[in-house]
Amino acid sequence: MVSLRWPGWSLAILAMASCPMAAQERGPPPPIELRDNFPNPFFPSTTIPFVIHPEVCERGHQPLVSLKIYNVLVQAVAVPVLHNLNGEPIDDIHLSCGAYEAFWDGKFADGKREVTPGVYYAQLSVDGQRFTLKLIARK
Repeated sequence: MVSLRWPGWSLAILAMASCPMAAQERGPPPPIELRDNFPNPFFPSTTIPFVIHPEVCERGHQPLVSLKIYNVLVQAVAVPVLHNLNGEPIDDIHLSCGAYEAFWDGKFADGKREVTPGVYYAQLSVDGQRFTLKLIARK
């Protein structure tokens, strides 16, 4: 730290080249990660990655997982499917820990109509814990 003094004034400058403590303060990664979808903005479809870390599955526990898409009126409009589990809808299913990719085709739950351009929210629920991600549909 450098201190400069002028009659009636005091100025202190703290210079740090790097801060190793800041990296340590971050702590371990969260046990569940809902990562950014890609592409975003999207049209007509998007992929939503999420990770369930090993500490969630201690003693053989398999968490109950749901992923739903909501519009801005908080109405459920769709349930994405898992890329790596034969396209199973992510609706109250038990998953082991690991990395997953959910796929949403950009259609309403009826599978017939594409959603209108706008803002949507993906909400991941793992054993009752909720994580939300903003999605943007654009043509």
